[in-house]
This record gives sequence, C-alpha cells and structure tokens, in this order.
Amino acid sequence: MYENIIAVAKNNGCSVTMDAQMSKYTSFKIGGPAKVLIEPNSVDAISEILKACYKENVKPIILGNGSNVIVRDEGINGVVIMMGSAFSKIEYCGNNMVKAQAGANLASLCKFALEYNLSGLEFAYGIPGTVGGAAFMNAGAYGGEMKDVVMVVNHLNLKGERGSFQGSQLDFSYRHSAYVNSDLVITSVIFYLSTENPDGIKNKMDDFLNRRKAKQPLDFPSAGSTFKRPEGYFAGALIEECGLKGYSVGDAAVSEKHAGFIINKGNATANDVLSLIEHIQKTVSSSKGVLLEPEVRII
Repeated sequence: MYENIIAVAKNNGCSVTMDAQMSKYTSFKIGGPAKVLIEPNSVDAISEILKACYKENVKPIILGNGSNVIVRDEGINGVVIMMGSAFSKIEYCGNNMVKAQAGANLASLCKFALEYNLSGLEFAYGIPGTVGGAAFMNAGAYGGEMKDVVMVVNHLNLKGERGSFQGSQLDFSYRHSAYVNSDLVITSVIFYLSTENPDGIKNKMDDFLNRRKAKQPLDFPSAGSTFKRPEGYFAGALIEECGLKGYSVGDAAVSEKHAGFIINKGNATANDVLSLIEHIQKTVSSSKGVLLEPEVRII
C-alpha cells in the first residue's frame, strides 16, 4: 500500500523512516511507532506526496515538531508527514511582512523578526512549536495570539492542490482556526508586523521567556498546557485547588511547578497520560462543576 508513496517521497529528495518511534519525534517523549514517517523539503514535494496518498486512499497525519500532541502507545498505522527543519525557510517580503514555511520553529521566527526590527511576535518567543502548528491552533500567550499577526496562510488540499486563506476565512478564535476541522495542510504563513525599537522588542522577548522559565516545568518532557482555558477560570488553578499537584499515574504526573502541565518523569506511556487526563477531568468536574477540554491533540 505504501510502496508508491515511499517511492514518490524519495524521488523528491525527502527523508523516509519506517516504523519510526514517535517517542523520538514528540516533545512528550511518548508514543508507539509510525508505519511511515516522511520529512518533506519543499511545497512541491508535499504536493506530490499528498497526490500519491490520495491515489492510494491513504489519509496522512500532519505534524509540526510534535510539541502539542500525544501519540498513543499503539502508534500510527499509516503515513505521518512531519514538517521539520528541512521545511523551515523564513524570508522578509518587504513592507513589514515575513513569510515562514510551516516547519520553521517559533523561536527562529521571533529572532528573525527582531533582526528586521519587527514587533508583534514577542508573545510567541518560547512557545515550543512550529509556524504551521501555531497557525493551526491559533497559539497564544501573554495577551497575544497568532490571529493578531497572521495575514495569509497558504495550504494544500489532500489532492495536492494549492490554496490560501486570509482575513475572515481563517476563522480564528481561542485555540481554533479554519484548519482544525479541515483536511487542508498548512505549508507557509505570511505575517504582518509593526516596526519598533529593537531594544524594546528584545526586552519583551526576554521578559516572556524568563516568565516561562520561572513558571513552567521546562526541565521535563511535556506537551505544553494540557487543557484549554475554561471560560471564567484558569485550568491550572482549578487543578491545584483540587489538590492534584504532583498526582501521578505511572510516570505521568501533574507538575508541582504548574498544575496546568502534565509531565513525563521518565518512562510515562501514552496510557499513563490519558488515564491522568481522565482522572483530572473527573475530579475537577465533580469538585468544581467545570469540564476541562484537552488542548493537546491525541493521535
């Protein structure tokens, strides 16, 4: 089934890994093997791979750098297209516009913007994700969101055909975009930023990064914030008020540093994490009457 897809990927100069252990490709360091993992290097290559998948009736799973996902222990019996360092070009387009390929990491994007004295992305400095993933979920922090700076998102459909969304087509809302419930594959994002004194930009970036280091358990593998912020509440505060800081299932634990994070203390499995998520949801619902919705994507 996968032979033609693999051949197309290799013919287009893409890296292909068989039975790739997803624990090596996710920030949580958990997850079973993916049958085929492809790391593309161009939009044309992705288009050809998608066409091959469509012809074989295979729906690929698209990942950035695996920073906001939980891959189940059983793994992925299919094709994973992972937008990473081979697909991470960033360029200045003039008129305060920056274009970044989907695999570019946010830290690199923020540093690039700083080089051109461009402000608006400071909030994203330290978010451990890629440009494509950030646009996909309208990532945000410290009062800023992708919707504030994204001008155009370019994509491919599952037939490999190109298209783009802008303005209201993007349907941005809290941790949501038009791409969340679609089969479209984000390939690049164009940002519109504002000019500012570089010292001011750098100070904001350093401030946000220092806040993250002080408040978040960055020394343990995790998938970032586990739950979305429920309206009128903060997930971490609710979890802490329920006495769940430090609570663990196997090596999956609620962080002592920030209860909004589930961490991998060393050998956590996806089942450990999912069991812990379920326990937190039941406890918070019973005690506080609030249903916590996972922010992480479960694959």
